[in-house]
Formats: sequence, structure tokens, C-alpha cells
Amino acid sequence: MRLIDAIEQVLAQAGAPLASPEITRRILDSGLWQTSGKTPAQTVTARLVVDLNEKRQASHFQRIALGVYGLRAWGLPENTPTGDQPASKRPGERPTQKPAPKTKSITEATEKILQDFGSKSPMHYRAITEKALALKLIRTQGQTPEATLYAQVMTEVNRQKRRGQAPRFVRHGQGYIGLTRWMATGLAFEIEQHNTGVKKKLRAQLLQTPAVDFEALIGKLLVALGFDEVNVTGRSGDGGIDVRGTLVVGDVIKTRMAVQAKRWKQNVQSPTVQQVRGSLGTHEQGLIITTSDFSPGARSEAERPDAIPVALMNGAQLVALLVEHSLGVHRTSYDLIELGEAE
Repeated sequence: MRLIDAIEQVLAQAGAPLASPEITRRILDSGLWQTSGKTPAQTVTARLVVDLNEKRQASHFQRIALGVYGLRAWGLPENTPTGDQPASKRPGERPTQKPAPKTKSITEATEKILQDFGSKSPMHYRAITEKALALKLIRTQGQTPEATLYAQVMTEVNRQKRRGQAPRFVRHGQGYIGLTRWMATGLAFEIEQHNTGVKKKLRAQLLQTPAVDFEALIGKLLVALGFDEVNVTGRSGDGGIDVRGTLVVGDVIKTRMAVQAKRWKQNVQSPTVQQVRGSLGTHEQGLIITTSDFSPGARSEAERPDAIPVALMNGAQLVALLVEHSLGVHRTSYDLIELGEAE
């Protein structure tokens, strides 16, 4: 796959702007592109810059902020480089033109407006948009920037709720938005506290789960994540590999993965990463899933540019994905009625 196509696929899967190092990590982790270079993130950035300079508005990509890129189809505000500073009138004279304010993503701008002007009270999304545009925190060529802002905030809230995470924003009804951290009491705070407690219990429960059941749960999670041909190998002496499967993306990209599941309290160290890498079959990539975390050495070893990449999933990420896909938990829903927004 061409690097530019791999970048587009990773951004499409993320559904949100990403910094070039994160784009690079996801490309390498998924095996969409391989390189023996020492600075793959710089290569990715250079390829994006070339595409934007050559195609301009016809490019599939947008520069959202310094080093952060998204897809033009999302219709986000674009941070266009202003180039060199204007020349001085006389040698040694400093330019008098003030630098343009740095733009932010729509959700970042929303948070800043609420923080600076909300006085810990919700603001209407139209007022937030008007203030963000006036301060040049966001730029858009769309005809309905307020609708775009509201839609993106709600998309983030829904995504974080599915993962059992506390959303950054709270919807108060009738178009009003607030920050979750303002709410020390109330229904949303109680729900957040309850969900946090359940996730802690789930993580503790995983540590007590028999190895065979833990491996089976990992197999179910991989299926929910889009893996095909999932096979729980268990204690087969297969080089420490517990699950094998094929990650399928859009019925086109297929990556064979060998997974080691670690039901550990202590952090995973670099020798484990080396062991998994040595157990990989032809055209396979590695993935280590643990209930604990990874040492700095293990992370460095997993990202070593001259070796086959090994993806890492720690306990917090594991629990979030289990909650998102309702594995080991169940959801209880209640109907909350609110007044409709007056047009």
C-alpha cells in the first residue's frame, strides 16, 4: 500500500484529527506500511506536506494545526501556514505585523470558550461558535459552523460514553453545553462515579479470571474489534502466543496477528516483547494485551524501527474496549426527557 493511502485509511478509521507521530504509530502497528528509516514520523509529515502543497484544495487532507492532520471531507477549520514573516522596511527593523492567532480543533475551541467565558455555567452552542469565530480560534468555509460545532461535540460525547469514559462536555438540553469537570454533584457526576467504580472492579475481576477464560474473553474482544478467523491457541506450546486471528479492514486490508494475553499485576518488560516477536509466523504481526501496563523499555522495544512492530494494549485500554463492546458488563438505560429547543 502507498504511504499516502495508508495515512488516509488511518485517519478514516480514527474519525478525528491526529498528530503525525500518532498517524505513524498506527500505520506501523497495523502493518499498512513498513520502513527501515530512522525517522518514519518525519517521512509521514513530509508526504502530507507534499500532497497539500501540490494539490491544495484538491487534497484529501487538511492541516488542522501544527503537525495535526485530518480529512478534508470532515469539513474542519484549516490552519494554513502563513509562510515567512513579512520583510522589514529597513535592515534590522522588526516586522510590526502581529502573528495570526493559532487555530484549534472545534472541540478544543469549545472547551476554551467555555472555560474562559462560561463562568462555570452552560453556554448555547451558537454563542460558543460566535465567540470562537470572533477570536479566530476556528476557521471554516461552511455555511453552518454552529451546526458543525454542535455535531462534533455530540460525536465526542457519544464516543466517550460508549467507552465508559467521562465525556469532556455535558449536554444540558435546548442546545446548551457545559464542561463535565464543573459538575461535582448531580446525575451526570453520579453516573461517572458509578462507571469508574465498575471499571475498577472489572479490572480486578480480570486478574482473578482463570487463564483459559481470560484467553477466551480476549478472543471475543478481537472478534468485536473486527478480527476474523480468531483461534484461541491456549496452552499449546505455541511460543507463548495465546490467540491468532486476522484483522480485516474494509474487507480489503487483512493483517495476520499473533496475540499474547498477560493476566499480570506487574508491568510487562522488554524480554516479553522480544519473545512475542520471535514467535511470529510468516507475514504476522504481534500484539500484547495485559491487565497491567508496559515498562518504558518494553514500549521502546515494541517501536524499534528495524524490527517487526508489536502493538501494545494496557489494562486501561483493555477495560475501555471491553466496556465499549459490552463484554463483562451490561448497560442499564433510563429515559431522560428534556424540553425541545425553540427554533
